[in-house]
Amino acid sequence: MSKATARHILVDSESKCESIITEIKGGADFADLAKQHSSCPSGNDGGNLGTFSPGQMVPEFDTACFEGNVGEVQGPIKTQFGYHVVEVTERT
Repeated sequence: MSKATARHILVDSESKCESIITEIKGGADFADLAKQHSSCPSGNDGGNLGTFSPGQMVPEFDTACFEGNVGEVQGPIKTQFGYHVVEVTERT
């Protein structure tokens, strides 16, 4: 079974999510932005979600983590929790 290791930044609006993605693409540090902006407790750890298997996250998030490219920042991904910036750091 495949596993993914990912980090994310959870915010309350699509526009805020897009703004953060622009900052990351411009060279800002993902972990620093997670600490500043994420409403998820993982923000304190730079957005790190650890390693998980398919089906452990909500479907929209799962799709991004198991179908998106490793190392590529994805988003905005809308879930019941808000809007996510996602980066898969490893997939096995």
